[in-house]
Amino acid sequence: MLALGVLVVAFLYACVGHAGASGYIAVMTLCGVVPAELKPAALVLNILVATVGTIQFCRAGHFSWRLFWPFAVVSAPFAFLGGLLSLPAAALKAALGVVLLFSAARFLWNPGEKPGAAPPPVPAALGAGAALGLLSGLTGTGGGIFLTPLALIMGWGATKTVAGVSAAFILVNSISGLAGLLGSGGGVPSFVWPLAGAALVGGAIGSHLGSRRLAPAAIRRLLSAVLVIAGLKLILA
Repeated sequence: MLALGVLVVAFLYACVGHAGASGYIAVMTLCGVVPAELKPAALVLNILVATVGTIQFCRAGHFSWRLFWPFAVVSAPFAFLGGLLSLPAAALKAALGVVLLFSAARFLWNPGEKPGAAPPPVPAALGAGAALGLLSGLTGTGGGIFLTPLALIMGWGATKTVAGVSAAFILVNSISGLAGLLGSGGGVPSFVWPLAGAALVGGAIGSHLGSRRLAPAAIRRLLSAVLVIAGLKLILA
């Protein structure tokens, strides 16, 4: 049941350029995984799915180095810092959950592509990347659930381009966050490795559909569903 849940989560999230950390945490919690093992397990699965997603979206031509690098260059060290920290994060998670639910509603009410999409000024991207990196490390996610709605609402890129950038952003932050967690004395639970195959299958199918088959409007609606799942998970956890 856990493997099936991971496969479904990986498929759904990969369609929109995400890797599924918040969904994996929800599934593992329902299956009785102890809290100390949730964050490292989710980050490992995130790395696998984000790798597949980055490759798929790049091959399909949906990636912008100009949009990606200012976020990534500062997010990685801040994700490492977030992975090192262990804070009582109930209030933080609740606030982030509300933000994600608001973003989901925003896409449902106004699902159109924003005209004249262009990357943000570099200083703004650097500041946002630092904040998103820290949040990704603290919450055990890759940060894509925060970057994607921000970039689309601000009009920083087309839907599929933002999805491709988010996949690479998640990959960088997940690796950095896991390194920080391991550096603080944590470890990767052994049960995660049998789930890797399910994550890769779901991620490969989802990212293929998202990068080559699904229309941008369908991706935005899927993104709304993903944001609702992630937001409720953060609020109710």
